[in-house]
Amino acid sequence: MKRAGLLLLAVVPLAATAACLAGGAPDRSDAGNGGRDPGLAAPAKKELAQQLVSSAENSTLDWRGQYGYVEDIGDGRGYTAGLIGFCTGTHDLLALVERYTKSQPHNGLARYLPALREVDGSDSHQGLGAGFTGAWKAEAAKPAFRRAQDRARDRGYFDPAVRRAERDGLGSLGQFIYYDALVMHGPGPGPRSFQGLRKAAMKRADPPSRGGDEKAYLDAFLDVRRAAMKRETAHRDTSRVDTAQRTFLDEGNLALKTPLTWKVYGETYKVP
Repeated sequence: MKRAGLLLLAVVPLAATAACLAGGAPDRSDAGNGGRDPGLAAPAKKELAQQLVSSAENSTLDWRGQYGYVEDIGDGRGYTAGLIGFCTGTHDLLALVERYTKSQPHNGLARYLPALREVDGSDSHQGLGAGFTGAWKAEAAKPAFRRAQDRARDRGYFDPAVRRAERDGLGSLGQFIYYDALVMHGPGPGPRSFQGLRKAAMKRADPPSRGGDEKAYLDAFLDVRRAAMKRETAHRDTSRVDTAQRTFLDEGNLALKTPLTWKVYGETYKVP
């Protein structure tokens, strides 16, 4: 959660943003593929997933406007920055800058690599500060760094979440639930990390791949995740679960079909 204090009413047509990825209007039904849920790998569904995450992480559906975002939100993870909240304290920001520097050695963030390595695993700002945040914002104006963030998001979060959900027999909603959890909690095996949450949920209900009911399993996963969020001060607002993901689940919208209406931090978002 990046900007819980910034509340915006967002009503953004999906077609306006999905067109550059899908080449046309959003996927409003599954009629074109025999009723089969295409999953988040479908371009329009992937676009929708980014909007849903951005509503919770940045209080806007304009996820493309977040490449230059950077601040310390006080969650013990140092600076949170970019599309999905790469953090100086959780290694993914360092990995992003290292990989980017290999292809763009003279970028404005390269000089901060020694400091980023020193603070990795902590909430320290040592060697970073205003110079680093300014360099991040400046670099984010460059297409190459934006592409690097896109690739890091897909490589570290989106693709692994979708693959894992597919193996668990989950459709578009379940894939998104996994993706959002992986973005916030990280991929580790600890009780508050994604793999730990999944393991705890599977003790309560079987996923479809094991013969279980999809809705019952996702209910269990959201229960486990909500409890984990409540144990972190910066994430105690669980509306991204309660009035967004749980809403879709209660409606039986396992294919995450549009139109969608949901709330995060009390504000309403709509995708027609």
